Amino acid sequence: MMSLDRTDIKILDILQKDGRISNIKLAEAVNLSPTAALARVQKLSKDGFILGYEAKLNPELLNSSFVVFVEILLDKTTPNVLEEFSDAILQHPEIVECHMISGGFDFVVKIRCANMEEFRKISGQILWQLPGVKETRSYPVMEVIKESSQLKLKYQHKAK
Repeated sequence: MMSLDRTDIKILDILQKDGRISNIKLAEAVNLSPTAALARVQKLSKDGFILGYEAKLNPELLNSSFVVFVEILLDKTTPNVLEEFSDAILQHPEIVECHMISGGFDFVVKIRCANMEEFRKISGQILWQLPGVKETRSYPVMEVIKESSQLKLKYQHKAK
């Protein structure tokens, strides 16, 4: 894996806060020429540190402000059931996150929709129809305190 220097870390930190920053402003912020800054960003992308760019949308204005976390227990966790479940999850845009977990349940999913009535439909028509679902527990969110996809970055100097 490629080793990141302080400039790479600074570039990543700036880009995760403002993915639309111009190359000229980015170059100024990290004290590089625009050509050198662009080359760094291209290398960070090629090496997989930058996965892509997307706009952060306002769920309030797009009728998707109701958030529910759902724990899902499968009837079995054989490889074929896990694969079928995972493939099915990918077909539903209402499910914005899905994580396999350890503990009393097998998965936790995050759902975004308009309201409780819509979630009830999603629960019956989607969640309970997923392959292998044995039990679910739902946790509607009353208030979002913090929500971010930004990673805490810090430079780690490697000893020689």
